[in-house]
Amino acid sequence: MKKKLIIFTRYPEIGKTKTRLIPAIGAEKACFFHKSMTEMTVKKADKLKEKVDVDVSFYFAGGNQTLMKAWLGNNYNYYPQNGDNLGEKMYSAFADSFKNNFSHVVLIGTDCIDLDENILNDTFNQLNFYDLVIGKAEDGGYYLIALKQLKKELFTNIKWGTDSVFETTVETASQLKYSIYQLPTLRDIDRPEDLQYLESKIISEEK
Repeated sequence: MKKKLIIFTRYPEIGKTKTRLIPAIGAEKACFFHKSMTEMTVKKADKLKEKVDVDVSFYFAGGNQTLMKAWLGNNYNYYPQNGDNLGEKMYSAFADSFKNNFSHVVLIGTDCIDLDENILNDTFNQLNFYDLVIGKAEDGGYYLIALKQLKKELFTNIKWGTDSVFETTVETASQLKYSIYQLPTLRDIDRPEDLQYLESKIISEEK
């Protein structure tokens, strides 16, 4: 079984990352938080690799492969995101992975700082028994989706960025007769009111 962890992120450019936070804290600090969250995710991916034989690949927006490698290092694969909206981009990343003979594929972003290597390890284990593993975010989206078979319907006709994303995805998966395993509900960092929590996590990581 070939396993792959896809991490969606953006190259940290001031004014282009964490735009919802910019009105509250400014573009420079928003970029700093995005950069910090991505680097925290990298550490968790590295810890996962100590437990699981897994390919870690970043699918990125902004920047280029050279800039991404200079930022995060040469131990990972880097691919530009492909598609006009989030659903198309995720579908493309999954399709690319299955085309390259990966059997268990997990996709995450970098906004959920409580997602750790233990949850990721559990996700790969649960994919042995379920078609879809998904983690709900408190805002109604999801922080993780994992598949061992791909159907485009999972990523179409969804109002991305709304509180109905998780519910719609699970309903669609049920209609497609997928067996579903739900991970614990966790918090995404996406709004100004999340910043105090994020700052406390960054400080604890640095200790």
